[in-house]
Amino acid sequence: MSSLMVSVISFIAGVKDRFTNEEKGATATEYSLLVGLIALAIVLGVTAFGGALNGFFNGLAGTVNSW
Repeated sequence: MSSLMVSVISFIAGVKDRFTNEEKGATATEYSLLVGLIALAIVLGVTAFGGALNGFFNGLAGTVNSW
C-alpha cells in the first residue's frame, strides 16, 4: 500500500470521526458521580438498617454468651 493511500485512508477516518458524535468511555466526572451515588446509597442503607442490625447482633451476642 502506498503512502498516499495510507494518507487518504487516515484522512477519511479522521473526517468520519469528526462528524460522528460517538463518545467512547466514561470521563472522570461520570466516575465521580457514580462513586458519590454509591456512597450515598451505603450511607442511606446503614442509616435505615443500623438500628435493626445493632439489635440483631446484640441478641446474637447474648445467645452466644449464654452458651
